[in-house]
Amino acid sequence: MNIDLAVEITRSAIVLALLVGTPVMLIAMVVGLAISLFQAVTQLQDQTLSFVPKIIAMVGSVLVLMPWIFGMVVEYTIDLWQSIPNNL
Repeated sequence: MNIDLAVEITRSAIVLALLVGTPVMLIAMVVGLAISLFQAVTQLQDQTLSFVPKIIAMVGSVLVLMPWIFGMVVEYTIDLWQSIPNNL
């Protein structure tokens, strides 16, 4: 294995992690913004009011997106394993 291959594998793994994590983080950001707006309007400043809905939304989004996430990770793993004989 040469340095170029190691860099390419690392780059691919980072891109995959960003691609898989982005939808969940965007949902958490939107829910957090909505809760912050609600807190500003009602002047409620309870920390759990922002934390619990974000966690619930993130878990829900992971459950909904699990087939897609799993498919992406399996596809990456298969490509990685299939490239081993070519790079020895």
